[in-house]
Amino acid sequence: MALGAIWGASFLFIEIGLRDMSPLVVAWARIALAALVLVPFAWAKGQLRIPGASAPLIVLLATVQVGAPFALIARGQEDITSSLSGILVASTPLFTALLAIRLDPAERSEGVRLWGVIAGLAGVGLLLGVDLSGTSAEAIGGGLVLLASLGYATGGLVTKLKLPGAPGTGLAAWVTGTATLLLLPFAIADAPSEVPGLGPIVAVLALGIVGTGLAFAIFFGLMTTLGPSRTFIVTYLSPGFAVVYGALLLDEAISVATLVGLALILGGSYLAAGYGSRSESATR
Repeated sequence: MALGAIWGASFLFIEIGLRDMSPLVVAWARIALAALVLVPFAWAKGQLRIPGASAPLIVLLATVQVGAPFALIARGQEDITSSLSGILVASTPLFTALLAIRLDPAERSEGVRLWGVIAGLAGVGLLLGVDLSGTSAEAIGGGLVLLASLGYATGGLVTKLKLPGAPGTGLAAWVTGTATLLLLPFAIADAPSEVPGLGPIVAVLALGIVGTGLAFAIFFGLMTTLGPSRTFIVTYLSPGFAVVYGALLLDEAISVATLVGLALILGGSYLAAGYGSRSESATR
């Protein structure tokens, strides 16, 4: 619950940070602050050595799983609400299921899982067709967040196929540290001309230190103690928190289409990930 609340708040922090900073600066600061938390933590646990990890593979993961998605989400939230961004990011398991058709045959969607993918995509279509029907900018913003979800899914599958059994905290430290260096030139080029206000600065600090660094540490700690099945329940908690934060703290409107789309995406993602199948239920 704590992890879901933290990750759900990330979209709120991004929204506030964007008041005085560009998407690239928000993304870079978030990643750099997370690296400052994760690198010492991974070093203390002796997890900085990643067997089988090559430099090109780390750069690839840093790009598709951290650098590009964080920048795309921040850019997308310039045109859509934080709550809607949180809901669309929950589509990651749907993209994982679709990519697995070519990349990981063992994860192919059939039966209930296939229906989950269909339901989730229907939810995405509902949000894009109804909640984002105002302007083309909103549609583009929503599309960028979905592209970020595709990056998350790609990174997850690459990690599973190329680095099975890699220490999660150590891998997160390497990926965030590398992404910090990759985004640095773009962040410098897009730096604000004036000192940002206190509110956006505090929001970005919270986003990087708590919403990314501490959250990753908690996540991988739960993976070790609870196992992946129960830990990944957080995927279905954080969008709900994002909606609540957006409505209560940012006065974002929550329509019926938003709630129906949320239900379809979360329910579809749950089934697409295999949690609704008999075999999965029997293993938990």
